[in-house]
Amino acid sequence: LNDNPSHYKITLSGTVKSPKISFDPPFLMLMPVPLCVKTETAINIIPKDFLRKSQIEVELPELELEDGDRIYPFSVQFPEGKDIVISSDGTNKELICHISFRSSRPVSFLGNMFFIDEEKN
Repeated sequence: LNDNPSHYKITLSGTVKSPKISFDPPFLMLMPVPLCVKTETAINIIPKDFLRKSQIEVELPELELEDGDRIYPFSVQFPEGKDIVISSDGTNKELICHISFRSSRPVSFLGNMFFIDEEKN
């Protein structure tokens, strides 16, 4: 600066935070019901470290029955929307998700539902 040959060193440090979601409750058990009767429960989706607005999508499992038929007995609804938004204090607002199950055929299932954002995280 001003023809002065002094050297200046700048050190930067930071922490990389990856967006995450957690669930309350952390796992779901739906009660057995008669055929064609819907059972439903609500879960809270708790987003953390999302720096921009995102939207949650759900990959629902396809079940294969003993005779080879395939069914999709699960459905989800987001009564307040699927958008992850950032509050004025920098936190992310929780989302409510209603998960339901209905089947006209006898079935039991143990598996995963995948909740992903637009970037497939």
